[in-house]
Amino acid sequence: MSLKYAIIGCGRISPNHIASALENKLEIVALCDIEESKMDTTIQNFNLSSETKKYADYKEMLQVEKPELVAICTESGKHGCIALDCIDAGANLIIEKPITLSLEEADMIIERANKKDIKVCACHQNRFNKSVQKIRKAVEENRFGRLMHGTAHIRWNRGEDYYKQAPWRGTWEQDGGALMNQCIHNIDLLRWMMGDEIIEVVGMTDNLIHAFIDAEDIGLALVKFANGSYGIIEGTTNIYPKNLEETLYIFGEKGTVKAGGKSVNLIEEWQFADNLDNSEEVKEKHNENPPNVYGFGHKPLYADVIDAIKNGRQPYITAADGRNALELVLAIYKSAAEGKSIKLPLNKCSTLDFKGRFER
Repeated sequence: MSLKYAIIGCGRISPNHIASALENKLEIVALCDIEESKMDTTIQNFNLSSETKKYADYKEMLQVEKPELVAICTESGKHGCIALDCIDAGANLIIEKPITLSLEEADMIIERANKKDIKVCACHQNRFNKSVQKIRKAVEENRFGRLMHGTAHIRWNRGEDYYKQAPWRGTWEQDGGALMNQCIHNIDLLRWMMGDEIIEVVGMTDNLIHAFIDAEDIGLALVKFANGSYGIIEGTTNIYPKNLEETLYIFGEKGTVKAGGKSVNLIEEWQFADNLDNSEEVKEKHNENPPNVYGFGHKPLYADVIDAIKNGRQPYITAADGRNALELVLAIYKSAAEGKSIKLPLNKCSTLDFKGRFER
């Protein structure tokens, strides 16, 4: 019996979700968007049934259709309130990144979902990349020995046309800047690989050439992890003339790994003292070439969430994981704004706290 599925928000990322829903045999009962044309385009592009309902009001959709799984793909600033309404309606969730723009909202989602036994997955789909899974296995098997430091580099380009497509982009109310939107996937991977628990963050952010947005177009940070290792983050949308790379390095006492490509989907360095596998074979076997930066992770992410719902377990990527990624970005913002290092954990912080930061 397939689960009843609905999507809220039919914008740029939605095709990855619809394709994954179809590939995982979900019953797509409804689409929801304030622009009917976007829903019509989705139905046409995916040859969906004429029975697929269209809603401008997600609350009405939840009440009438009673979907068992909902994907939230709206602007980031609306993720929190929509998620809470979905949980109250009994719908399990896949929430596009970032899970919310506020730690208080993230905590409310986690608490309410636990109380109602609702499964919530933060859509950090790059965790399912073949390359990332291979690296994660090496971390879990302690092949690196003592972890020393890791780095996340996101060297991308976003021009004015990108921001004009959707006026919410680059605003503190609905988005945040390069770190929150473009870089959060790799920031999530760095935190996950390096032990998750963070003691301290030092960050700098600026808006160098994107005067038409409110938030940052470059962010740099140093991270001190509880296990004694360190992290370096470099994220920007200023690279000329197009996206250059997204890379993740992990350096341990007994191992060195580099993942690169469009969305950390290639293993480019694989060196371990234990010599358990052949470096060239690993690179070849864990090499994916996705058509865009979204990679191939949505399909296995959907498969995992469906299995989690059916078997009463937590998804591989939880709401708490989404909160962790959000917390790290907000800690960088806070450090940059206050000009000092920030101790974690953070209990209260939101992108709205930084409104007006780069006003000229």
